[in-house]
Amino acid sequence: MAPELAVDRQGACVGILAGGGPLPGQVARAVERAGGQVFIVGFQGFAEPAVIGHWPHRMIRLAAAGEILSALHEHHCHDLVLIGPVRRPSLINLRPDATGARILARIGKALFAGDDGLLGAIVRVLGEEGFTIRGAHEYLSGSVARRGVMGTISPDTAARADIMQGRRVVRELGRLDIGQGCVVQGGLVLAVEALEGTDCMLERVGGLRQPDRPAGVLVKMAKPGQERRADLPTIGPRTVAGAVAAGLRGIAIEAGATLMTDPAACITMADEAGLFLIGIGGEDEKMD
Repeated sequence: MAPELAVDRQGACVGILAGGGPLPGQVARAVERAGGQVFIVGFQGFAEPAVIGHWPHRMIRLAAAGEILSALHEHHCHDLVLIGPVRRPSLINLRPDATGARILARIGKALFAGDDGLLGAIVRVLGEEGFTIRGAHEYLSGSVARRGVMGTISPDTAARADIMQGRRVVRELGRLDIGQGCVVQGGLVLAVEALEGTDCMLERVGGLRQPDRPAGVLVKMAKPGQERRADLPTIGPRTVAGAVAAGLRGIAIEAGATLMTDPAACITMADEAGLFLIGIGGEDEKMD
């Protein structure tokens, strides 16, 4: 099991660079269950104290790279996990410290690229600083979406056609490093995900529904070639609630490449609302 790979160094602990949401705490619990220790750097303005407060942690500004690296070394961290959403700040608001400025220079043009290009550069730089970057999915195998229907409701033929269309759209969005999701209704693309994220996209969709077509479908997948140690697609109960509010009839997510913050709650909520929840393949064109 992957967690043993990350906790078998004498005296070492796993460092967690924490953004928002519940996943940083879930990773920390998984590390502890595997017999390891954790230290969490919570990014100020993003990490939630109620989520990370149970473990040794320090809240640090996103661009204070010197303080972040010092804290990780002080706690003998070797393996790092980057988990939890962080909004990309403007350059004006970054205010990097001296080490942060040097790291930004090393990141170079990737700073102005899409999210995947930037995250890939961050992973590379952290590796150059002597850390091993682990994916959250290595610790949260039970939260990774499985293939096939994950509830009591299955998509019909029309919904499967929308899923196929959505998969093609998201694959192209991902190739351009734009986003990870879209909503399709009766073959019509109602919305695509960009910088605003899935939840905000779903809020827009409610006013775009076409009354003469069956309800739409949310499709969410990893980008082709995506740096999966830093930014796997993620859904949770809030996503399911957003799909319900938007009048959708189902959610399709990439199996093996999507994290679910609370799989049981997502499945229960979808069943109760009459939505299907299905894990789909990312590359092949066949659906289970």
